Amino acid sequence: MATLEIRDLHVTVEADNATKEILKGVDLTVKQGETHAIMGPNGSGKSTLAYSLAGHPKYTITGGTVTLDGEDVLEMSVDERARAGLFLAMQYPVEVPGVSVSNFLRTSATAIRGEAPKLRTWVKEVKEAMERLNMDPSFAERNVNEGFSGGEKKRHEILQLELLKPKVAILDETDSGLDVDALRVVSEGVNRVRETGEVGTLLITHYTRILRYIKPDQVHVFSGGRIVESGGAELADKLENEGYEAYTKGGASA
Repeated sequence: MATLEIRDLHVTVEADNATKEILKGVDLTVKQGETHAIMGPNGSGKSTLAYSLAGHPKYTITGGTVTLDGEDVLEMSVDERARAGLFLAMQYPVEVPGVSVSNFLRTSATAIRGEAPKLRTWVKEVKEAMERLNMDPSFAERNVNEGFSGGEKKRHEILQLELLKPKVAILDETDSGLDVDALRVVSEGVNRVRETGEVGTLLITHYTRILRYIKPDQVHVFSGGRIVESGGAELADKLENEGYEAYTKGGASA
């Protein structure tokens, strides 16, 4: 069983000619088949956690450990983390001019699997996954995210998730900017992956609306760069009713 273990993680970032500590001792374990929701106000460090796990060079790890199946994630390059089974669906997916979606997906799958998928079966696999996400087949020949709407970009992220089959998926505000219909389709895609029992999911969000579609096993409240409370799905209902004020009083939010 794949396990992502985060222990006492501290992360800094350079801003305004000063070093600022964003993560201040994060402890979290995500096992294969589990879904963990991280909720918290703006600026609490949620996205910093996501990008630090993925290896973004903007963030500096100053303390703590991150392991996946006992292997030191922090010693891995970005591509090594992806091959090891870490996947990040970004809040703001980037455009990649000159690279078609079909080429991007097949190149990614080749890197993850260690060999190029057979073209005939791969085309069928991609087509079926796109149909499940209500994506027009013509998207396969468009440049990655270029001219895509917000909803189309998020569907493309979940398309990658379905095809690449990681061990741990980090979904950074996947619900951001989605209308009701797109939220439902994207959530159904996430749930299809979850139902395999082969992926641990770390779902980062501000709001509970996506949790009406994707039921978490655990909910964690993030404030001031650390997890300040954990509980079951009922904790999300509490946050919906009461907000984050109780966790951010006294300047706790980073």
